[in-house]
Amino acid sequence: MDTIFALASGAPPSAVSVIRVSGPIALTVANTLACRTFRPRVATLAELKSPGGLGTIDQGLVIAFPGPNSFTGDDLVEFQTHGSRAVVRTMFECLGKLGCRPARPGEFTRRAFLNGKLDLTAVEALGDLIDSETELQRRQAITGLTGKLFSTIGGWRAQLLEMLTTLEAVIDFVDEGDIPESIQNDISFKLAKLDADIVGVLASSVRGQAIRDGLTVVILGPPNAGKSALMNAIAGRDVAIVSARAGTTRDPLEIRIELDGLPVTFVDTAGLREASDEIEREGIRRARARSEKADLILWLSEGDDFAPSYLRDRPVLNVRTKIDVDDARPAGFDHFISTVSSLGVAELLNNIGLALKLGSAGFEPSLVTRSRQKAQIERALVCIREARRADLDVELISEELRRASAELDGLVGLINSEDILNEVFRTFCLGK
Repeated sequence: MDTIFALASGAPPSAVSVIRVSGPIALTVANTLACRTFRPRVATLAELKSPGGLGTIDQGLVIAFPGPNSFTGDDLVEFQTHGSRAVVRTMFECLGKLGCRPARPGEFTRRAFLNGKLDLTAVEALGDLIDSETELQRRQAITGLTGKLFSTIGGWRAQLLEMLTTLEAVIDFVDEGDIPESIQNDISFKLAKLDADIVGVLASSVRGQAIRDGLTVVILGPPNAGKSALMNAIAGRDVAIVSARAGTTRDPLEIRIELDGLPVTFVDTAGLREASDEIEREGIRRARARSEKADLILWLSEGDDFAPSYLRDRPVLNVRTKIDVDDARPAGFDHFISTVSSLGVAELLNNIGLALKLGSAGFEPSLVTRSRQKAQIERALVCIREARRADLDVELISEELRRASAELDGLVGLINSEDILNEVFRTFCLGK
């Protein structure tokens, strides 16, 4: 096994840089650089010297974590040095000379997984925690990191194992594979309950993925309806060009903000009209394409026209704009705003947050947050429902329960797929 190193803190220059080293020679490397040994898990100030006789590199704190009591499960050392580019560069050069190599993205966490320190769902939650932007994202990531999904999956697996043990006994001791009625009723009851439990957890996956990935609000309307002005008002700065000339916006323009704890992307789009210009037509096509995947559409109008009929089945808020110019408030509009005076903008944002939450049945943290997790649970559920079919004999029921258990094993990483592991760890930073 190689000994790896990486910068675990932000890019220099900074006040402090944290350099992680993990692997068989990590403790030896620390002893060599500091010309001394270290007590486990005690931060010690040390003078770090180049092994090539070039003198002192820096003074910093050194913390040694002998395996298996470390994040990775292997010997691990953290060097906390001053955060200059020169210090970090020289430390990396010395570590390379001492037999270490730069870590690949996510390699520290991958070793923690392979050494049984984290299950695969906790690894994914750790990645989500690192990437979290909002309070809801942080809370949901902590839910996964503390093992609640792993515990839930473990409970399901224990039930499947118990039923399999019973069925194996039937296969061994009952003639012709017939299941006694009492056992059959017990298995049927347990499978029905397990089915319902899994369906309940899957029901929350929509909001789990929404919290993790964020939601999208697309601003649509005719030219000069105030779409770009509203975008600037939401952003609190000039992100879109506002002009009296129609057709100014061509490509969709995005901003991402936190709205009531949710990460929400607002998309400003080209004004919808019959356009003769080829570039504007492409902008309109892109606007409609973005609206097809939106979680909510704001239809803006400075007149009396409402969202067109093709949006009738989509979640839409009709917004009457420029009420500082014309204070008419026709019936049928959901909101009335002026981006010049900011009248109604705060209320609109508040109601957008409410509409998004109602559309996803509230936003308490979910156990299932990724499409991979959802897909494997759904495949396990298919196996369980096959096992519930009355026309299956005991051997086929057992086989379906084994398949369900295997899907759950793959979910938490007890059965490894290299492709799945590569995808999970692909987005991690070098020092994690």
